[in-house]
Amino acid sequence: MFKKTLITAIALAGAATGNSQAQAADLTISCGAVGAELALCEQGVAQWEAQTGHEVDIVSTPNSSTERLSLYQQILSAQSSDIDVMQIDVVWPGLLANHLLDLGDTLGEDAADGHFDTIVANNTIDGRLVAMPWFTDAGVLYYRKDLLEQHGVEAPETWEEMTEIATEIQAAEREAGNDRMWGYVFQGRAYEGLTCNALEWVASYGGGTIVDAEGEITIDNERAAEALDLAASWIGNISPKGALNYTEEEARGIFQSGNAVFMRNWPYAWSLAQSEESNVRDKVGVVKLPSAEGQESAATLGGWNLAVSRYTENPELAADLVAFLTGEAEQKRRAIEGAYNPTLASLYDDEEVLAAVPFFGTLYDTFTNAVARPSAPTGDNYGRVSNSFFNAVHQVLSGDQSGAEAVSQVDSELSRIKRRRW
Repeated sequence: MFKKTLITAIALAGAATGNSQAQAADLTISCGAVGAELALCEQGVAQWEAQTGHEVDIVSTPNSSTERLSLYQQILSAQSSDIDVMQIDVVWPGLLANHLLDLGDTLGEDAADGHFDTIVANNTIDGRLVAMPWFTDAGVLYYRKDLLEQHGVEAPETWEEMTEIATEIQAAEREAGNDRMWGYVFQGRAYEGLTCNALEWVASYGGGTIVDAEGEITIDNERAAEALDLAASWIGNISPKGALNYTEEEARGIFQSGNAVFMRNWPYAWSLAQSEESNVRDKVGVVKLPSAEGQESAATLGGWNLAVSRYTENPELAADLVAFLTGEAEQKRRAIEGAYNPTLASLYDDEEVLAAVPFFGTLYDTFTNAVARPSAPTGDNYGRVSNSFFNAVHQVLSGDQSGAEAVSQVDSELSRIKRRRW
């Protein structure tokens, strides 16, 4: 059976070939631990082990995507075989491609058939399929439907409406005795999650996407600055100051305990909010994120993929594990049990999936038309681009600079990065 292990304590065993009985060959996989990710991964791995007779070590990696990327880059740069199968963010294929196996060669040209074309294209670098789609994501707005009904209001369509409703209900709940109630929680720590949140604010205000598809820097504009200033106004008013250090799980903890009216998060939080242990079970609704008046809602494209290190000692076995975990049966199970968005279009018509996660049907367009972070036009420089953006946004949220100062600063920093070519 699989076991959890530290990266420094991994021993890989070779797989026998030929007609003789195959010896067990250890593989290692890094799975995320946000929400139910780790448990679902463990269950999927256990099924593959039972079918194949091989053993898999699940290695511990940081929950922060920024920290995990740094760890992967260190391991891969050293050409280490410590991790065979890596769970990689949707914005990493271009950054890590040179160190990853071509799964099209290993699994066949039709390996990604049925998966969303946009994600397959995202994972194909210079004609090489360097990662298989596992689950896709887009930011959504969770809300307390019981509280909104009690106050006679509908789910907000604009950020201004959300701010007003959050302010009103927060005040009413505190007056009624819940001093811990907040109007809105989100991911405000200076990390990749803040890039996702802030891109949604900016894009939904008509402020562009930081860098456009042609590689032109677009962030320095009034609409983008206005969006960041609005977000800064939430801190200490409808959002706790602690939100400046929130990732997905801290925000979920506040909301799921019953102490927030609205929450921005990924779809995975649905199954946890609906769990028997949740204080808000059957009290939660999910809608698309708000926008500015007259603008379109914008949800950042998220999601994770499975890739195989070029330095694995068992490439075919590792690829087989990837194929199993990203296959239809596993994606359906993960959707039903954990509300992880499938990357297979057929599962969005599956009655059992839609019964478990109703908003997969109503928000299908949100998931298929999500706004991509500018990793494609900026290439290897995307990490620096995102760091510049989320650090500047964090300064705005912290009250250290205005939205206009922040977007001007980012424009200058990205211009210097661009001169080095992206």
